[in-house]
Amino acid sequence: MRLQTAVHAVFPPECLSCGARVDQDFAICGDCWADTPFINGAACDLCGCPLPGADEEDGGLRCDECMRMARPWARGRSVFLYQANARKLILGLKHGDRAEIARAAGPWLAKAAAPLLTPNTVIVPVPLHWFRLLRRRFNQSALLARALGSASGHEVAVDALIRTRRTDIQDGLGVEARFRNLDHAIQAHPKRGSILAGRDVLLVDDVMTSGATFAAATEAAFRAGAKNVCVIALARVAKDA
Repeated sequence: MRLQTAVHAVFPPECLSCGARVDQDFAICGDCWADTPFINGAACDLCGCPLPGADEEDGGLRCDECMRMARPWARGRSVFLYQANARKLILGLKHGDRAEIARAAGPWLAKAAAPLLTPNTVIVPVPLHWFRLLRRRFNQSALLARALGSASGHEVAVDALIRTRRTDIQDGLGVEARFRNLDHAIQAHPKRGSILAGRDVLLVDDVMTSGATFAAATEAAFRAGAKNVCVIALARVAKDA
């Protein structure tokens, strides 16, 4: 008997969301899958927010928010909307020490990120300030970046960017306050940020709301010499969601 088969005989795989039995590790059951708002079809080419109508291969679609607001990155994607079971998964990853959710998200992120990846791409997570990292013990965006790198085969530079100062928690802040809060709060690592020079950079975060965090990280990557920057979030907060 194979070791994995023996382990499953004693500890059957369970749904990451509800605990029901599933066929393989790091999976969600059919009911939870149906309650997870994956973004498929037409979507904004800058943030991945779902849009009505047919998909466009030329990447010309924009949501209302991205038409009103300048985005410093070139293209963006999101895996699902931040609601229903997706929100439960994000909160489990972020506050429940559920690192296995990041591993499950690797293939989802790789599929969504496929149009953004090039042979020259380096995957970089949005950084946490050291104080918050000390309290949380891990950076959920770094876990997602590693999972995406493993699923896509692309290089991951976990510490290429750093937070140089503590910022207020973004929850509850308006759009303008979010951008002020992150202004120049993210920089290239003084020793390891050079990996970004001349590279296509794909920034990874767990949730995109206003885009302020991605904007700050994008500007830091360009200051470090990045050739091109794209972004991907596991979940996108949509105003009408």
